[in-house]
Amino acid sequence: MLQASTRALLIGPVIAASVFLTGCGAATEPGSGAAAAPRAAAPVAAPGEAVAAGSAVVSDLGAAVDPASLPAGALYRNPANGRDEVIVGNIAHTALLIGDSQSELQASWPRRALTGLGYDVFFCGKGGTGFVASNGTTGNYVDALQRGDWHLPYGFPPLVLIEGGGNDAKQGASNEQISANADRLITTIKQRYPGAKLAMVGTLGKGADHGGVRRAEVDALLGTVAADHGIPFVSVGDWLTRYGLESQLKDSVHMNGEGHRALGELLGHRLAKLGLALS
Repeated sequence: MLQASTRALLIGPVIAASVFLTGCGAATEPGSGAAAAPRAAAPVAAPGEAVAAGSAVVSDLGAAVDPASLPAGALYRNPANGRDEVIVGNIAHTALLIGDSQSELQASWPRRALTGLGYDVFFCGKGGTGFVASNGTTGNYVDALQRGDWHLPYGFPPLVLIEGGGNDAKQGASNEQISANADRLITTIKQRYPGAKLAMVGTLGKGADHGGVRRAEVDALLGTVAADHGIPFVSVGDWLTRYGLESQLKDSVHMNGEGHRALGELLGHRLAKLGLALS
């Protein structure tokens, strides 16, 4: 797992600050004199390709910066799309996880599922956010990506897993809002990582018959969006009651340690059956 640190280093005029992150953390932008990187569609590449997302950037001083020479955790301005992205040391074995507080902990059930399938995990997201929901400082998934609240990894990970929906249910987002933003996010990820497998995990809940009506509705809605895009979906909208895990909640929606372990094993089995284990 990628670990966080606050250490920073200015790489060059067109390279953002180098930071060591647990995932898609925000970082200081380059100085106002930085040259604007050209914007273009990211090229098609094989999953796990590390440096094909953009060619070396030439700084104002004329020195080319090769992304392959940067340390893991450095923020690099990708010339293919003009966005700052995080250098990952082992991108060929890394799954990108986009999610909320269900995924945020290092020992969370979605992370456990992915590590059990052989992946390192690079997390993008924040507690309190979702497809529509924001937490006041970090935008929803699409807004956070577009405005740089967090940063995607550079290169081409073999798998992208998107989890969420609980905060959308809590904050009263409409079906139309959730569907539209989920569609935008999936489209963006497909464009950025055309060689990666994509999958979605729905909204963890107790099920409609056990007091989890809206969370179950959002879970089902996300399943419809995933089907429209032709990507695998794992419905978890009734898992708390289906698998008798309500006693392992530490609050109304989050798991304790035992709950994370149990859900991680369940999710890992589902993802493996979908052919999403690291090959």
